[in-house]
Amino acid sequence: MNDLRFDNQVISSSSLAYRRYRDSWAYAILRLICVPAVMLMVGSNPIVAESADTNVVLILIDDLGWKDLGCYGSDYYQTPNVDQLAREGMRFTNGYAACNVCSPSRAAIVSGKYPARLLLTQWLPSGRWDPQKMRLREGRYLANLPLEEFTVAEAMRDAGYRTAFIGKWHLGTETYYYPEHQGFDVNIAGRDYGAPGSYFYPFEGTWKIPTTGKVLQKTSPLAGTKGDYLPDRLAEEAEAFIRKNAEHPFFLMLSHYALHTPLQAKQEKIDRYRQIPESQRQGKPTYAAMVESIDESVGRVMATLRDVEIDDQTLVIFTSDNGGNANVTNHSPLRGNKGSNYEGGLRVPLIIKWPGKTRPGSVSDEPVIGTDFYPTILEATGQALRPHQHVDGESLVPVLMESGGLNRTAIHWHYPHYNQHPSAFPSGVIRAGDWKLIEAYESRELSLYNLADDLGETTDLSELRPDKRDELYRRLKTWRDAVGADPMRPNPEYQEDQQ
Repeated sequence: MNDLRFDNQVISSSSLAYRRYRDSWAYAILRLICVPAVMLMVGSNPIVAESADTNVVLILIDDLGWKDLGCYGSDYYQTPNVDQLAREGMRFTNGYAACNVCSPSRAAIVSGKYPARLLLTQWLPSGRWDPQKMRLREGRYLANLPLEEFTVAEAMRDAGYRTAFIGKWHLGTETYYYPEHQGFDVNIAGRDYGAPGSYFYPFEGTWKIPTTGKVLQKTSPLAGTKGDYLPDRLAEEAEAFIRKNAEHPFFLMLSHYALHTPLQAKQEKIDRYRQIPESQRQGKPTYAAMVESIDESVGRVMATLRDVEIDDQTLVIFTSDNGGNANVTNHSPLRGNKGSNYEGGLRVPLIIKWPGKTRPGSVSDEPVIGTDFYPTILEATGQALRPHQHVDGESLVPVLMESGGLNRTAIHWHYPHYNQHPSAFPSGVIRAGDWKLIEAYESRELSLYNLADDLGETTDLSELRPDKRDELYRRLKTWRDAVGADPMRPNPEYQEDQQ
């Protein structure tokens, strides 16, 4: 939108002064005069000016379990700020990550494509495959998010938005593939590794690379002072970006390293959770303390939006990149955990607040997935969709406005890899309606569950419903062919006696 000249003064279209003018009686009269004239000139396609001022804040938490928030049923984890966000927006009960581990899930969010289509199906750099112990060779995968992908950040920047990435990147190496090469004007703390050396300043540490045995020195991802806690520092940087850009449309992706290991938190919070009897704990006290700090960071971001008077024009998306870790938090009633293709590894919290559009406190049971965020953000900010790019995502706008559902009939996963998480095995998945089919790639066994009746995936119905099993298996194979999913292959080095 162009700047305005009023009483010989130029009013910037991004300024607070302009926004106050826009809400005035003078602006209302001007619209009554001008809008019909503009519509006559452009035909039947009206220009939606209001959407151009919508900011976007995407908050991505690492390894947050589906039940680890008060608004998702926990009375152990203290999350008043996220719970408030749910009261102000829409909470999704069937939100899914695009993969059970981090890098592919994150790639899907920024690209709008399934990990299988991207050929980025494993966390980077992985290194859990053993040629003598693994029956199959893993599917091939890329080690960086290709620069050819036109990310949601690039789309927002092209639309005139200021873009910032703060926190965990984990989608490529520094020279060519950091956030600043993928559409973000600002990159704070985005590195190639998936976890900090420490959550306390200077945030440094070491990690032994599984495939080579060499030790990686994790340098500090951002500045700080003694005693600084990483979630607090990232929230502080987010606050600063919002304040600096309050008078200009922006897209901010706050991507926390937490709750990834190492589990480290503020001692006073840990001590408070340790006072709770073990029988009443949902997870480890240190993890609970980390969750509380993450919640506080959300509160800081929301308070800043209110303080600069743009909370009513900011779309906020809150979610996790995959399920929670095993032996850290109780995923019940879900089966499995991070790394597995059971619900505990794939189903994640998802809350979206779109002021004036989403009904406060609303709940949706629509199955949605991380690839949907890209087209949702474009439509919510008044931009044209890019279906050639976000080919595997569908805009959630009709769901958010409770005006309709989605057109797709299924969502899919392809994980042709091994990892060391419990309940994990190489597998493919399709969910269609209430039905979910899992194909184990090693054994080629098929498992069928009805999630409406059996959320915990305790009863395999593949023998009782062979018709549904075979139908979903055909659809899963057709999908894999369509997206070019790289298959697992026999491993000639496998040795049975090494098991």
